[in-house]
Amino acid sequence: MENKNNILVIGGTGKTGRKVVDRLIKAGHKVRIGSRSASPAFDWEQPETWSESLLGMDKVYITFQPDLAVPGALEAIEELIRKAKQSGVKKIVLLSGKGEREAELCEQVVIHSGLDYTIVRASWFNQNFSESFFLEPILEGFVALPQADVKVPYVDTDDIADVAVAALLNEKHNGQIYQLTGPRQLTFKEVIREIAEATGREIAFTPIALSAYTQVMKQQGVPADFVWLIEYLFTEVLGNPDNAEITHDIEKVLGRKPKDFSEYVKETTDTGIWNPPSLQNTVSDNGKELLKP
Repeated sequence: MENKNNILVIGGTGKTGRKVVDRLIKAGHKVRIGSRSASPAFDWEQPETWSESLLGMDKVYITFQPDLAVPGALEAIEELIRKAKQSGVKKIVLLSGKGEREAELCEQVVIHSGLDYTIVRASWFNQNFSESFFLEPILEGFVALPQADVKVPYVDTDDIADVAVAALLNEKHNGQIYQLTGPRQLTFKEVIREIAEATGREIAFTPIALSAYTQVMKQQGVPADFVWLIEYLFTEVLGNPDNAEITHDIEKVLGRKPKDFSEYVKETTDTGIWNPPSLQNTVSDNGKELLKP
């Protein structure tokens, strides 16, 4: 009989974390969600909350908000790992970013911690277009982004969660660094075209200089640390040719191919999330689209 684990999922309400939580609970493991709204609460801004969340946990899945590359992340990971060792944690699975040099410094803290570990480096998420900062311009029907011609092998959070769960539950993944990508490279223009075709909407895409993009964010009152992160991601990460590389680690870990972007687009279109506000009340009835009164 499989041993059941006590597992802390930091970021357990986020894009990958909530899916990891769901899979672990269905497998019968005891899961503690690490978030500010949980009890006990876990807040990256308040290290004094961490020990209570770690108490009694065998394994931890770590997602750092907003990104492991931001200033202060390295110190936070160092302190968290120290507290994890004090609490008797045996295994760490760290979600990292593919091609992020700063994130790799955080990885080194985990690798040299003396704990069992698996590093999961993910390419940009499919879900950035439905659960993050790209959603609003898609709804507005006008998307302007820098690095228009860069090809990205977007990866789905379902696949990331499946790999993370496998890494948490199976010792054969100890000491491994997995780089997760989708099976296909797409430019921003190609992404928007696929979404437009699937939704039956007109969504315009316009290339824009990074300086102009960040200037608009500043004018809209976007916090300075988030503007910094966007500049970093669009230059250091999207500007890194290595990030266009398609890997086969999802197939290696899970024994199946990763989800294609087109499958993600179909699933997401069916949810109605990409319908503009005027269509958000549209429901399907016997294959016909009816507008609620």
